[in-house]
Amino acid sequence: MDEYSRFVDWDKMDVSAQSQDMKELTCSDFHELKQLARQGYWAKNHSLRAKVYHKLISNIPCRTVTPDANVYRDIVVKIIGKRNSSSLPLPEFVDNSLVPTYCLNAEGVGAVRKIILCIANQFPDISFCPALPSVIALLLHYSKDEAECFEQVCRILACNDPSKRLIDQTFLAFESSCMTFGDLVNKYCQAAHKLMVAVSEDVLEVYSDWQRWLFGELPMAYVARVFDVFLVEGYKVLYRVALALLKFFHKVRAGQPLESDSIQQDIRAFVRDIAKSVSPERLLEKAFAIRLFSRKEIQLLQMANEKALQQKGITVKQKSCLFMFQQNVHLAVHAENFKSEIVSVKEMRDIWSWIPERFALCQPLLLFTTLEHGCSLSRFYSHSEGHEPTLLLIKTTAKEVCGAYLSTDWSERRRGGNKLSFFGTGECFVFRLQPEVERYEWVIIKHPELATTGSETENHAPPASSTLSSSSVPSDPSDRLSPFLAARHFNLPSKTASMFMAGSSECIIVGGGDGQALYLDADLNHGRTSHCNTFNNQPLCSESFQISILEVWGFRD
Repeated sequence: MDEYSRFVDWDKMDVSAQSQDMKELTCSDFHELKQLARQGYWAKNHSLRAKVYHKLISNIPCRTVTPDANVYRDIVVKIIGKRNSSSLPLPEFVDNSLVPTYCLNAEGVGAVRKIILCIANQFPDISFCPALPSVIALLLHYSKDEAECFEQVCRILACNDPSKRLIDQTFLAFESSCMTFGDLVNKYCQAAHKLMVAVSEDVLEVYSDWQRWLFGELPMAYVARVFDVFLVEGYKVLYRVALALLKFFHKVRAGQPLESDSIQQDIRAFVRDIAKSVSPERLLEKAFAIRLFSRKEIQLLQMANEKALQQKGITVKQKSCLFMFQQNVHLAVHAENFKSEIVSVKEMRDIWSWIPERFALCQPLLLFTTLEHGCSLSRFYSHSEGHEPTLLLIKTTAKEVCGAYLSTDWSERRRGGNKLSFFGTGECFVFRLQPEVERYEWVIIKHPELATTGSETENHAPPASSTLSSSSVPSDPSDRLSPFLAARHFNLPSKTASMFMAGSSECIIVGGGDGQALYLDADLNHGRTSHCNTFNNQPLCSESFQISILEVWGFRD
């Protein structure tokens, strides 16, 4: 049909939606390109898409020495020779069982393996890159020959723009991206996350499939539309689409029994057959409707997850490392080592599924309990300080159980001197376990009244007692492990950007979400909650309550 048809099996391609009108792409402005990519401007014409891909990839900043088409022509005969490429083993950094063919003809299928082997020869530093076969197979549909496809893939792999992350090439980068995706699911797909926790013993294993959904299970028409936008906007698009897939899976399959023995297999099957329920346009529309963290904030979260993995010594894909990793993440709460007077092992594991993935690598460590240390706020502080993050658990005399995940060391309270000082990050949250399980997202604190969120903060100035001094806000959030200290995502004015926790010699305040806030008096015998009735949810616990037991847990490597 055109010069880019060599590797395409047109009987498999959906040509019904293809336009024969040849358009041109003349713009170079990023924002205009972004809109055209999202609208599918070049998706309706095979030749136009091929030319746009070539233009976008040619503009990727690369290392000075990046293999090109001529290199491929020089090395392919030496590497492959006269052997049948299908009989050659693929390098260990790709998943040999998952090499998509999409709408490639027999020559194209063989070309994928040849290009992978030549890339392995030219990029010895690649140690783990399961998305590579899919990217090669996709680009072959829009390449004149193997050498051109090889050059385009090499440019993607050799990108040296630190702000433009494209494809994971190490196990550390891949695994940290899976943890980051788990964090994003925890925040943006809570209903789906709740389902994963309920039906899967290994939640992170499910989320570790997120790149496979995109670069393995998605049909050709869908992955091409995702790639259109990915080449313009970068890695963040992949998170968006994967979150949208999970949202659609939950919407379509909620309340239905599993079709297989594994939720992981069910999601894969759903993505493979997504055309039955969602169009490519609807998938992208859903993806871009998610109000995701900024690229900078996601990058900080990814760096924090990488740091946590490095501290555990988990940087390469080895059976021993993977076993240790899974043991730490999914069996961190060991039945034989864990004992709480407030929550069961299962309840603690449920809480562990809510916390940021990098801390799910750690085991719970009891720091303080009123049964042993008494009801003293000073002792509460002395046992809790020096630990970040911490987990607060409360059981009331009415058998209610609630608590809070506290992202910041309680020693931060000293920044305000003797005054009630505010600190913490947007990763803080409060939760209820009894009588019903519920997790509440953050809300900033306005002492002594309940905080307002979002647009409300623009219309109501904070009372004087809740105003932060500039010295109490860290100047460089990137220096901290928690990446959301002054998160623009939360739409907070600068003076209330860190108002998630507060502590003094007289009380403790923790801001929860959906209008929830928890107040504890100095004697640690009494507490109260604030609940905004404008939210359609149940209060955290009784408005005023007596504490039966209080525990503080830390996170042990």
